[in-house]
Amino acid sequence: MTTPPTHQRIVTVRAFTQRFSSTRLGARLARHLALHQLESWGIPHASSTSSTAAVLVAELAANAVLHGRVAGRDFELRLRWTPETLRIEVSDAREERRIPEPGERPEPGPESESGRGLILVEALADRWAVLDRVPVGKTVRVELDLPSS
Repeated sequence: MTTPPTHQRIVTVRAFTQRFSSTRLGARLARHLALHQLESWGIPHASSTSSTAAVLVAELAANAVLHGRVAGRDFELRLRWTPETLRIEVSDAREERRIPEPGERPEPGPESESGRGLILVEALADRWAVLDRVPVGKTVRVELDLPSS
C-alpha cells in the first residue's frame, strides 16, 4: 500500500544577526545595515516595509543604547524574513530596567522629552513583545505582516 502524496509548501526563511557597540554610532549602523540587508532580500529601499522597518530598528536600537546599556556589552539585532512576515529583534544585557509590555505603556505628559518611542512601535508593528533573553537581558521583538506578492 502506498501513501498518497502530501503537498507541502516550501517556505524560504532568511536571517541576519549582528552585534553592535552600545553607542549612538552602533544604533545608527544597525539601522543602515538592516536596510541594506532588507534590500538584498528584495525589499526595496524607501518602500513602505523598508521605511517602517527603519523606524522600528532605529527606535529599538536607540532604546537598547539609552536604557539597556551595560558597560562592556553590545546589543544585538536579528532580522528574520519569510514571505509573510518580517521579524525584528533587538536584545540588550540589562535586566533590571524592564520596558512596559504591549498595552501597559503609560502616556507621556505633554511636556515630556521622552516616552514616545514605544508609541511608534505600538502604532507601526503588527505585533510586539518583550522577552527574557538567555542568559541575561531582554529582547524586544516586533513583527510586520508583509503584503502578498
